[in-house]
Amino acid sequence: MGTPVVAIVDDDPRVLASLDELLESAGYATISFASAEALLAHGLEGVDILITDIGMQGADGFELRDRVWRKYPELPVFLITGRHEITDQSHSCGKGGFLRKPFDGHALLAALRGALDDKQA
Repeated sequence: MGTPVVAIVDDDPRVLASLDELLESAGYATISFASAEALLAHGLEGVDILITDIGMQGADGFELRDRVWRKYPELPVFLITGRHEITDQSHSCGKGGFLRKPFDGHALLAALRGALDDKQA
């Protein structure tokens, strides 16, 4: 497998920049989008993992995840949020995971590596 590609969707440009920097420094290729609609218009060909914010204008992260899984059921999707009332126990994540902002970069990288290992198995 070549360089893993991670698509990132968040309406906060600071989060996009931070995740781009973290992931690229760890050897991932990234493509970033400010909305679910922008990602869906671009498509997911060649994407290995999706990271999406939950609370966005238009389609939220849950809706995006569900739409993506209809076409790509094996794609790991990581949901991120700063909202404390949302818990990982209340929303099944299937392939992927759930991270509350701010999250530890090492924990995110370990989760991504685990998802890629599972995907290759």
